[in-house]
Order: sequence, then structure tokens, then C-alpha cells
Amino acid sequence: MGMSVTISAAAEQDAEQILKLQFLCYQSEAELYGDYSIEPLTQPLDSLKAELTDGTVLVARLGDEVVASVRGAVGTDGTARIDKLIVHPRMQRHGLGGRLLDAIESRLAADAGAKSFQLFTGHRSDRNLRLYRKHGYEPVSTERVDERLSVVTLAKDAQAGAFVASA
Repeated sequence: MGMSVTISAAAEQDAEQILKLQFLCYQSEAELYGDYSIEPLTQPLDSLKAELTDGTVLVARLGDEVVASVRGAVGTDGTARIDKLIVHPRMQRHGLGGRLLDAIESRLAADAGAKSFQLFTGHRSDRNLRLYRKHGYEPVSTERVDERLSVVTLAKDAQAGAFVASA
């Protein structure tokens, strides 16, 4: 390839690329749970553009192509909720998801005063669960959504991870 991946804040002009990548990345989750009506597959472009304005959205680029993204926002209680960590299938298993997770944590702690982090994934999403545990997240609750899906919420204290600002 010859190019390195860079991580930066997303801009409004990234919205379509992020949405297309999101649609691609969540196909495997939809298949795993037998549900193609999940929100990441049905989210409209306007909704994503609002997230770009209201929260923190980071992208990883390989040249001009958005190959990964993550979103986060800090609530009034200081808890940062991290959402939709996606990595293009051809870029997976090279540490990019972990780099993006570290970057969003750093950004939310530095810019928005996050005191803790929280994220969630499906109970059968073993790769996601491994990644999050590797980065210091521990399961704090499991909620059964229906007969196919239980959502596992994981959390960690902001001081639990010594992260380096890379975004």
C-alpha cells in the first residue's frame, strides 16, 4: 500500500463515506443476530450529520478513503458513551480498531472531561468483546432485547487506561 492510516476529526463531507462504511461493517452483525433492521443499517444521512455536529466523530483515513470511524459524546455525569466503532473488513485485525478506541477516549477525556467510558455490543460479538476487554473495559450489565439478542454494556474509568493522544 505504501500509505499510512491517519486519525482525525470527521468533517461534514465525510458523512456519506462513514454511512456507507457503517452499512458495510454492520452486515456481519445483522447476519450474526438475524436482524437486518438494526439502527446502523437504517440510519438516515441526516441523523449521521447531526451526530457530526452534536458529538465527537473520528475517522481513520487511508489516503482520501475513510476506512474506520468511531463516535462518542460525554453526558452531564461525565460518562462518555462510545458508539459505532467500525473498521473496513479489509483493514480489520491490524490494530486499527484499538487505535481508534484509544483516540476517541483521549479526545473525550481532554476536550469534554470524560471521567468514565461506556460502550455496548451484542452478546455473540466475540471479536468486539475481546477488543474492549483488551482495552480495559469490563462488563457491567447485560440486557436481553429479544430471543436473538442480549446487549452487553462494558465500562471503564478514565484513569484505568493510560492513553496517548493520537488524534
